[in-house]
Amino acid sequence: MRHHGQMHAQPGVGTCFDAPVQVKADLEAGEATREGMPPAPEPDSGRPEHGYLPATSFRSRRSTLSGAQRQTWERLWPKLGMSVGTPAEGGPRRGEPLDTSAWFGRRAPVVLEIGCGSGTSTLAMAKEEPDVDVIAVEIYRRGLAQLLSAIDREQVGNIRLIRGNAIDVLEHLIAPRSLIGVRVFFPDPWPKARHHKRRFLQPATIGLIADRLLPGGVLHAATDHPGYAEQIAEVGDAEPRLCRVDPGSRLPTSIVRPTTKYETKAHESGSAVTEFIWKRR
Repeated sequence: MRHHGQMHAQPGVGTCFDAPVQVKADLEAGEATREGMPPAPEPDSGRPEHGYLPATSFRSRRSTLSGAQRQTWERLWPKLGMSVGTPAEGGPRRGEPLDTSAWFGRRAPVVLEIGCGSGTSTLAMAKEEPDVDVIAVEIYRRGLAQLLSAIDREQVGNIRLIRGNAIDVLEHLIAPRSLIGVRVFFPDPWPKARHHKRRFLQPATIGLIADRLLPGGVLHAATDHPGYAEQIAEVGDAEPRLCRVDPGSRLPTSIVRPTTKYETKAHESGSAVTEFIWKRR
């Protein structure tokens, strides 16, 4: 298997949004920046069924793609990718749920990966499960271009890409009870206390994810931030439609993911990675 990490079974505690290494790289490279958070929506905001969803705002600058990446993007994005957001970003904010059978050209179980970064885990896990279709969501264009190039190079046919906000995707493009899995690996921990409201895995988001999972479907998350791990554990265990399961349990999709370069650095610096695995009741 050709990727930047080793595949390994995840330990222990039953287990995150865009991988922090990618967000950090974006910020350092000037490819993308997070803007200030708008206030939490009022109760009549049109989202009462899920409560207050985190309203993370992004401002993406023009991504610098290599010539080869640009050619691959122009050739494959119309078939394998779509953008979701304001019309200026290339797609509608609201719409009918995706027809995944038409998009993939077959009927197969579907996994949603939120914050795929450059797609190391996405590609490796999709190759290991060719009978499962994977939709990868990311705001970072260059990361999507890297994944698109890898898909083309390795001829992997069971991945589709969405550029946009994951909340919009979950709310408007994913039908209830349609996913066998949701993966959220290493979401931005927003470590400062005043920024905790921006964290992706909040009670309302967990509830929205649970609503989109089929009975028996799996939420698989991971973080290397101990404070965020405590929050994820609390909100995940509090969602009545989810129950924590052991990694050795029989599950409808794999929980074996590669060890990325970022995760290796985290281990080397003494940061422990916490995994969470919940199953939809």
